[in-house]
Amino acid sequence: MQALQSGESSVKVIVDSHGNPNIHYPGDYNVAVRGHRDLAYREGVLDEHGVTMQVVTLTTPGTHVEEPKTAARLASLVNDEFKEAIETRGRHFTALATLPLNDPQASLKEFRRATGELGMRGAMLFSNINGVALSDQRFWPMYEAANDAGAVLYIHPAHPVNVEMMQEYWLMPLVGFLFDTTLAAASLVFAGVPERFPKIRWALCHLGGAIPYLAERLDRGFHAFKDCRANIEREPSTYLKQFYYDTVNFNQGALELAIDFAGADHVLAGSDYPHQIGSIPSMLDAIAKLPITDDEREQIRWKNAARLLGLEEKVR
Repeated sequence: MQALQSGESSVKVIVDSHGNPNIHYPGDYNVAVRGHRDLAYREGVLDEHGVTMQVVTLTTPGTHVEEPKTAARLASLVNDEFKEAIETRGRHFTALATLPLNDPQASLKEFRRATGELGMRGAMLFSNINGVALSDQRFWPMYEAANDAGAVLYIHPAHPVNVEMMQEYWLMPLVGFLFDTTLAAASLVFAGVPERFPKIRWALCHLGGAIPYLAERLDRGFHAFKDCRANIEREPSTYLKQFYYDTVNFNQGALELAIDFAGADHVLAGSDYPHQIGSIPSMLDAIAKLPITDDEREQIRWKNAARLLGLEEKVR
């Protein structure tokens, strides 16, 4: 936050009447509430709700909204802060790296530093990078490194394409984010990225957007259109069922559909906390009410994430 307020950033920070910095960047802004800024406070919230550990990531705005050199510097700063949090507050936090994604070469360098020197198990990506699809081949060297590392790549939505149609009623976070994640996942699969880099563990925010709901239609496209078979040999759903889906959609029907689609072993407990739209109690309540076995519930609550991040012993 201090770096953004120093004047060396392209984003504008305005402190609102509640004392929360509002981070304004092209097309959107994010309210940094106390839980974003105060890890000691956040630890108390986690303890209050019985959450042992949270995976911390930098969501909007990603550093890719900056000039490339600034993006690289800020991404490294964020990852150093994450490492400090893990070292000093590791009972509560682990993290996925932030990358300067508007500079693919710098992203590769920072990915290697974060997963090597800093010991992180993967990184968070955005659903598009200033309008460039994640399936674009400029990112493939980074995917090759992630594949070699067996890394987790977690996709969070960003400034959606066609955002001009979403200016009213908060339609961008309520609708646009979900469909941008859906678009990113479908594009990655049809471009053959998961097939080419099979050791990457892909995870999608917000229950995968509409992926579990639309997967059958993607399969029909595979059979109907030659272009949809150009880079893959199997139906898209077979790749998408290997993705992981967080529970940031607390509707029982939606959660059951995702479990039916990908299996309880590919669903991760996610709350969207501390974003204003997030809720740890709603997450816990939604998982508790699912008509699944106790073992499946524990998989979703913690076992799947612990396995992905190599933390089984630490959080057991």
